[in-house]
Amino acid sequence: MLLDDIHGPEDLKKLNDHQLRKLASEIRQFIIEKTSEYGGHLASNLGVVELTIGLYLALDLPEDKIVWDVGHQAYTHKILSGRKENFDGLRQYHGMSGFPKRAESPFDCFGTGHSSTSISAGLGIAAARDIKGEHYTVVSVIGDGALTGGLAYEGLNNAAQMKKNFIIVLNDNKMSISRNVGGMSKYLNGLRSNRGYNQLKIDVGSTLMRVPGVGPQLVKRVQRAKNSLKQLLIPGMLFEDMGITYLGPIDGHNIREVERTIEEAKKIDHAVLVHVLTTKGKGYAPAEQNPAHYHGVSPFDQKTGKALSPSKESYTSVFSKTLCRLARENKKIVGITAAMPDGTGLSAFAKEFPDRFFDVGIAEQHAVTCAAGMASNGLKPVFAVYSSFLQRAYDQIVHDVCLQKLPVVFCIDRAGLVGSDGETHQGIFDYSYLTHIPHMTVMAPKNADELTAMLAFAMKYPLPISIRYPRGAAYQGLREFAAPIEHGRAELLYQGSDIALVAVGSMVSTADHIREKAVSYGHQLTLVNARFVKPIDTDMLDRLAENHTTIVTLEENVKQGGFGIQVEAYIHEHHPEVKVVTITLPDKYVEHGDVTKLRAYLGIDSDSIIERLRQEGVIPAGDPANADERNEESSAGAEPADETK
Repeated sequence: MLLDDIHGPEDLKKLNDHQLRKLASEIRQFIIEKTSEYGGHLASNLGVVELTIGLYLALDLPEDKIVWDVGHQAYTHKILSGRKENFDGLRQYHGMSGFPKRAESPFDCFGTGHSSTSISAGLGIAAARDIKGEHYTVVSVIGDGALTGGLAYEGLNNAAQMKKNFIIVLNDNKMSISRNVGGMSKYLNGLRSNRGYNQLKIDVGSTLMRVPGVGPQLVKRVQRAKNSLKQLLIPGMLFEDMGITYLGPIDGHNIREVERTIEEAKKIDHAVLVHVLTTKGKGYAPAEQNPAHYHGVSPFDQKTGKALSPSKESYTSVFSKTLCRLARENKKIVGITAAMPDGTGLSAFAKEFPDRFFDVGIAEQHAVTCAAGMASNGLKPVFAVYSSFLQRAYDQIVHDVCLQKLPVVFCIDRAGLVGSDGETHQGIFDYSYLTHIPHMTVMAPKNADELTAMLAFAMKYPLPISIRYPRGAAYQGLREFAAPIEHGRAELLYQGSDIALVAVGSMVSTADHIREKAVSYGHQLTLVNARFVKPIDTDMLDRLAENHTTIVTLEENVKQGGFGIQVEAYIHEHHPEVKVVTITLPDKYVEHGDVTKLRAYLGIDSDSIIERLRQEGVIPAGDPANADERNEESSAGAEPADETK
């Protein structure tokens, strides 16, 4: 295989056209094999194989710089930069990241994971280059979907002021994750239908230059009139009207055409945009036919494209079904997504209520303020969004929603540890950035049934409210406990003594495992489902302080600004004699890996927590084998609280 001999850009540049095409085929098959085994971003990476090879041929990497927007299309880049052998640990704990990562390779000049950042980052790198008197090329590769994000336009506006070379490659595959929406999508469709414009411009210029004596003067006159020509052939010409030279569209699967165009773009002494057409999922029929489904995949069978492990009902699915049911009863409910109808579960809502569904593109800030506008005029907007993506709309939550006390419902998916996508996607900060905002209520369900109940509660709540739930299968345990949802009220599950576990959201099941294990050591622990991260149930804390020496809080969030620190502050002020132990995630970014391994590594699995409680003297060390002899009655565990049976 040619691929076995490619260890860096110089090896690539030795190949002829036939070998380059063969290499592209081998890379495509390699990506399919590795994602089928480990999961990952499939369709987006299959679509940029030739584009990446063309860039590598035209550039001198890593001295030249490529900034990959989002970064979920950088697998070929990683292969060509000498990381092929690392794919056996792709997105695994301590293995290679699925996104560009500066600490991983000098070829990754800027870390990415969220969209619409590449132009701004590339401009910053180019500015540093120019200030330092260096001369390398900077290329930002951005997808057409990422151009729906406001930050991309801020970058484009600034790029127009560049006085030296800066290249933007627009990878146009008609898709971001789901099908693109909005004016930019329509504009790019228009450009695709006018592919002859740039070739016509080149042909006319070449012909006129050959006219004896007057050629150069004719070319200058045509150039002065080119705006009229552009408006005639391509209405708008958005990029050139901004002051950015436009080249294309070109075939992104023609390696030499990509190489030639980038070589031409390098000669331009200001910002230039190269419009490249690609097919998302190219070379793998299931991904070409359904690119949204194969955007991000779990391990699958290569022949059929079907997942190897059948998925259980997820929290996302529970949210989707419940919202549709509630929307049938309440015509004021509207659904909003930022280019993630499939991932957030709003696709079913969109199909059933198309007039009440809004996909705003990759524009979380706009989504929140738009929701605020809807709420101000009597609608009940539900913004479904991933935890790590909602971070980008912080100012709008503070200023446009909470300040005005508008009843927007934030359904925060992928909260807590999400696993293989790593640092850029872990949802471990939402408690912290939401709980300190006045008028915001924050809830987290212990299981699938409670998510359903919380959604119904949120639809009737007159102020801003958020519900955060984790990625993956919805927990089905503890279903016998179903006290009605009351604002700011926790749920007492098991009544024990001395030690009380107060857990929130995904950590309730972990706390229940701890309670069960403690039984074998002769300890009866109280278990409380907090339900509300804001406001905390101070009445429940007062009750626990009466007959418990220690309160242990458990949450899947960093400590600062989280649930436990609120409990700790309240108990310290009102019940200083009671010890509080906070179980949280550490103050650090969490790398990619299997969630089970990450929980153990971070010390929030049941065994790690029990060990910590022993070390702090909360639970005395004991021998579980002899525990039943010491306390036979305790083997049945604490009694369920009467109020929640």
